[in-house]
Amino acid sequence: MSRYVLPVSVLGTVVGGAVLLKDYVAGGACPSKATIHGKTVIVTGANTGIGKQTALELAKRGGNIILACRDMEKCEAAAKDIRRETLNHHVNARHLDLASLKSIREFAAKIIAEEERVDILVNNAAVMRCPHWTTEDGFEMQFGVNHLGHFLLTNLLLDKLKASAPSRIINVSSLAHVAGHIDFDDLNWRERKYNTKAAYCQSKLAVVLFTRELSRRLHGSGVTVNALHPGVARTELGRHTGMHSSAFSSFTLGPIFWLLVKSPQLAAQPSTYLAVAEELEGVSGKYFDGLKEKAPAPEAEDDEVAQRLWAESARLVGLEVSHGSSVKAQSLPR
Repeated sequence: MSRYVLPVSVLGTVVGGAVLLKDYVAGGACPSKATIHGKTVIVTGANTGIGKQTALELAKRGGNIILACRDMEKCEAAAKDIRRETLNHHVNARHLDLASLKSIREFAAKIIAEEERVDILVNNAAVMRCPHWTTEDGFEMQFGVNHLGHFLLTNLLLDKLKASAPSRIINVSSLAHVAGHIDFDDLNWRERKYNTKAAYCQSKLAVVLFTRELSRRLHGSGVTVNALHPGVARTELGRHTGMHSSAFSSFTLGPIFWLLVKSPQLAAQPSTYLAVAEELEGVSGKYFDGLKEKAPAPEAEDDEVAQRLWAESARLVGLEVSHGSSVKAQSLPR
C-alpha cells in the first residue's frame, strides 16, 4: 500500500501546482468589494460569455443593469438567469443591434428618454474572425460592430454620462490590437483581399485609439474611459476561428488551452474591476491587461492617428463633430 503513497503525493502536488498556476495566469478575481447601489449600468453583448458574466457581477453589487443585445430571446433569458442568481430584480433586457446605426440611435434615444442616469457603460459586444460580412450600413462587420457601433453609441450617451458623473466607460479590446494597423485608405476592406484576422486586429486597435481620444475630450468632465484585454476566454466569440475543429489540435493543444483560456467568469473580472474599483476613480485613457495597467501597442498611443480615426469614424456614422466632445446626429448618406 505504501508504494502508492509517493505517486499519489506527487500527482497531488502536480495537480495543485497546475491549478495555482492556472489561477495566476488567469489573473484572479476583482479585488474591489465596492457596491454600486443606485447606479445604472449598460452592458452590450450581455446575453452570453464575458458580457453576461460582467452583468452578473455588477448585478451582485446592486446596480440597475441593462443588458443590450441583438437577440432578444437570449437577452431575456440571460436577464432572467441573472435576476434569479443575484436576487436583483433591477436587471432588464433591451434591444440593440450594433450592426445597425438605426438600431443604435433608437436604443440611445430610449435610454435618454427613460433612464434618469447612466453611470457605467461597458462596451463589451464583439465579432471575431467572421467571414467577409458587412453591416446593415455597409461597414466591414468587425470594424462596424467592434468599433463604429460602440463609437456611435458612446457619443449618443455622453450627455447622460456627463450628467451622471462621476461615471465610467469601459471598452473591451484585445491583446490582438498589437498586431493591428489602421488603414485609412481602406478601413472597410473594399479594395484589399479580405483577411479576417487582420480585420479583427484593426478593429481592436481602433477601440484602444478611440479610448485614448475620448479620454482627451472628456478631460475635466467627471467621465473616465479605459480599455482592456480580458484574456482569452471559453466563449462563443471564437466560433469562427476553427481553433477546436480538429481532434489533433484539441488533443495536442488541450493542456495549453486549459492553462491559458479563462472561464467567462474570470474573464469578466477586469471589466468589473474597471467599473467599480474606488482606486481607479479619475483614472482615464489607460489600457489594462487583465487587472493591471500596461502600455498598449505604439500605434495605439499615436495621438495623430487617434484624432484622424475619430474624425473618420464620426463621418462614417453620421455624427457632426463640434468643438470639444459634443456631437449631434446627422442623416447618413446611403
